[in-house]
Amino acid sequence: MKKYYDDENGKSRISTGCSFWGITKSFFFISCLLFVGTAYAQVSNQQDSLEQYRQLLIEQEKKLEQQRRALGEQTKELERLKKQFEQLSGQPASQSPSTSTKENKPKTAATQAPSGPVGQAPPKPTEPERPPEMPRLSETVGGVLTKKGKYVLEPSLSYAFSDNNRVFIDAFTFLPAIVIGLTDIRQVKRHSFFASLGLRYGLTNRLEVEARVPYSYRADIQRARPISTGAAVDQTFNADGHNLGDIEFAARYQLTNGSGGWPILVGNMLATVPTGKSPFRLKTTEVIVPDPTGDNRELLFNFPLEVPTGSGFFTFQPSITALYPTAPAVFFGSLSYTYTMSTKEDIGKIDAGDGVGMTFGMGFTVNDRTSFNLGYSHQHFFNTKVSGRNIGGSALDIGQFLLGYSFRYSNKTNINLSVGIGTTDNAQDARLNLRVPMTF
Repeated sequence: MKKYYDDENGKSRISTGCSFWGITKSFFFISCLLFVGTAYAQVSNQQDSLEQYRQLLIEQEKKLEQQRRALGEQTKELERLKKQFEQLSGQPASQSPSTSTKENKPKTAATQAPSGPVGQAPPKPTEPERPPEMPRLSETVGGVLTKKGKYVLEPSLSYAFSDNNRVFIDAFTFLPAIVIGLTDIRQVKRHSFFASLGLRYGLTNRLEVEARVPYSYRADIQRARPISTGAAVDQTFNADGHNLGDIEFAARYQLTNGSGGWPILVGNMLATVPTGKSPFRLKTTEVIVPDPTGDNRELLFNFPLEVPTGSGFFTFQPSITALYPTAPAVFFGSLSYTYTMSTKEDIGKIDAGDGVGMTFGMGFTVNDRTSFNLGYSHQHFFNTKVSGRNIGGSALDIGQFLLGYSFRYSNKTNINLSVGIGTTDNAQDARLNLRVPMTF
């Protein structure tokens, strides 16, 4: 495009009008180039960023997969520990929400929803706390209640030894050191063996029943010597025998679960049926020995031909046991009352005295398979009555120091060993008891 104009001298000149338009096109062209270059650079940077994010995502997926595998192994280990805890303590282990899915896969924070309001305490377990595991010292102390629907078969072996010296005086004294009449001194050694088979069944998680059938073998060695008659003759007589013992039935019910700082209370009822050989129906023999002093007198010794394997009475023993767990120890105590029914024999109506007793001690857990406990037991039996007449001096006090061990041989079998050491004259000198409860 050309433009004509006159200069100051009046001459016509030609000028090109490209100065403004050309600059505009050049600026527009350069701007397009810059825009295209910037867009290209941004696209290139974006592709590089996507590639980096892709690599990071792959790495995170690998790490997540590794964590899932590790969590799966930890879940299996947790389940194993829960089963072991339940078998050792008899208490249900709390289940974690992460292990309760059907596929046993963990839930992420995005997919897991809270089961209740945030900050609210979890609900209390519906199943009551079970008594802690302890070696069984007696029918009322030790052990845990059988779970609902489970059977426990418990064979046991026992040995007891007692050594008593008895003095019978049929005489009178006129000085403290001089006795006129007959004094009979007897030494009685008794060895007793018991084999029994017990069966427990859990009616509920709080109630169990048990029946036990014993078989007894007993050997008595008696040695007697009358003195104050000039005789120095020892008469020794041995008697032994074996037969069915007294069958026992028991029931135990957990009264409290130990919440609020209170101990766990268990009520017990033990009943004994006199199926063994009664001590009032034994065959005896009389041994007559002439008096070596030559006074035409005869000495009479009366010895039994049989040994009893039962008590001869129906007995009922209600009791209550308290357990207070404080790791690693468990304190326990028990109070009992023994009611003995009377029986009619040839010598009249015999009413054996009732008894009251107590047991206390503590148990310790050494590890997940071993525990032991220490305790003391004392029972007092009142005087016996025959045909309504009180027999003086027939009251008994039986005290024993108790020591028990428990070893978990397998998940279903325990080995319990208890030792009783007599602390009073009427108690057995020593008693050993081995139990092997097996759960089915």
